[in-house]
Amino acid sequence: MRNRVNIMLLIMTLLSMILAGCSRESTKSTAVEGDKGTTKASDEKLPPYQVKLVFYGPAQKDLELVEKEMSQITLKKINATVKLERIEPAAWDQQTILMLTGNEQVDLIVTGGTEFSRQVAQKQLLPLDDLLKSQGQDILKALQPEILEATKVDGKIYAIPSIRDFASNTNVMMRKDLLDKYQLDASKVKSFDDLDPILETIRKNEPTITPLGKPGASAPILNRILESSWDILGDNIGVLNSLDDLKVVNLFETPEYAKLLKTVRRWYEAGYISKDASTSKETAVDLIKANVGFGVIQKGKPGALAQTETRTNTKLELVNIGKQVTSTTNITAIMLGIPANSKDPKRAMMFLNLLNSDRDLINLIDWGIEGKHYVKVGKSIDFPPGVNATNSGYNMRQGWMFGNQLLSHTWITDNPDLWNEMDQYNRESKKSAALGFSYNPSPVKTELAAITNVVRQYQSGLENGALDPEINLPKFNAALHAAGIDKVIAEKQKQLDEWAAKNKKSGR
Repeated sequence: MRNRVNIMLLIMTLLSMILAGCSRESTKSTAVEGDKGTTKASDEKLPPYQVKLVFYGPAQKDLELVEKEMSQITLKKINATVKLERIEPAAWDQQTILMLTGNEQVDLIVTGGTEFSRQVAQKQLLPLDDLLKSQGQDILKALQPEILEATKVDGKIYAIPSIRDFASNTNVMMRKDLLDKYQLDASKVKSFDDLDPILETIRKNEPTITPLGKPGASAPILNRILESSWDILGDNIGVLNSLDDLKVVNLFETPEYAKLLKTVRRWYEAGYISKDASTSKETAVDLIKANVGFGVIQKGKPGALAQTETRTNTKLELVNIGKQVTSTTNITAIMLGIPANSKDPKRAMMFLNLLNSDRDLINLIDWGIEGKHYVKVGKSIDFPPGVNATNSGYNMRQGWMFGNQLLSHTWITDNPDLWNEMDQYNRESKKSAALGFSYNPSPVKTELAAITNVVRQYQSGLENGALDPEINLPKFNAALHAAGIDKVIAEKQKQLDEWAAKNKKSGR
């Protein structure tokens, strides 16, 4: 009897040990796989770290408060705090060049366009393919493969685009109060030349108002037209004149470019554009907000009108010119890359992954702290009582810059269905035949350096109307040829042909 009891006790002890072990395994699995505990177990293996994100934008009094709130989330999930390093837009190029050529720690940096090509060529950005597979699973879920394909240079991904508008058209925004005052019908504007009667009326009757301002501090009057009319293949140095074929041409020698220069020169001479537009950092938004501006030629997308009205605190009327197009440049215009200067690229990718998957985190960086910088109103958000655009401590409005904007709240002046509109806008766009192609400028970096100097000498003056194109456009093109633009175009065409042949072979 005693032996039988001992055997039973032994069996019960063994069963209890087995069940306890199973329970521990079950608890561990839940902590790793659960939404709120995805990094609980792995956090023990991660040393403390501070992830530094470098971006440009307007000054924000409460930036450090937002930084601390974001850090509460990232500490739990990836055992890292967040450092938001803001740079004034006018100082962006100079400061980031110094950052990336020195030893300063930078974990994530906003990149895109020509600066992206330069940074890849100078090996200042890390390839992200392996990091995406190990630490960026949510990014891979959120982005369609063809979008990621567009970021590749020589088959490698070097930056992750923010999820936003991947298409664009050109539009004109004008102050509604002045249109109404002089009974001007904006719906008659079908081309840029149709703007002349409206701009002339404003110039004659409103001497303190600049009829047409720049879309950006460093962006000439014509900038957004060029981006939405050609596939600029990354940098404007060799473009597709037609979105339906793969022939690379010199943009600055096309008849369409010459015609645009004549138009902007006419506007400049008529006084529709400020005489210091080529050197001033003031944008059309700045001018309209200060009640000394009237209109702007801007990049179109769903929500653009409401967002510009909010920035200017002015009612505007919008006229769309042309259909929206999608090119690789649209996708790669705003991205986040991990510099070679990062002390922990894996942690940087973990943070980037959260910016594409964590709603609380993305809304903090987009809108600030709930209750302090915004409150929920139905499906949208608005300023809290007593807070407005002028006294808010955090009102950056750059959700298009950081991670997945589609996880962000919509502002009360936007359509609550804005992100569905954005999706439809992207899907219905005209796609470039070269969508997915990114060229590697390394073989022609010497020529590109010389071309950059020529572009700086002529482009702003020509595209703001300050330089006479009859005299200066031939000089511009002669200088471009001397700097080696033909070699650059030939190299870009060669890479494009190779890309097309590879895609045809793979059936894409």
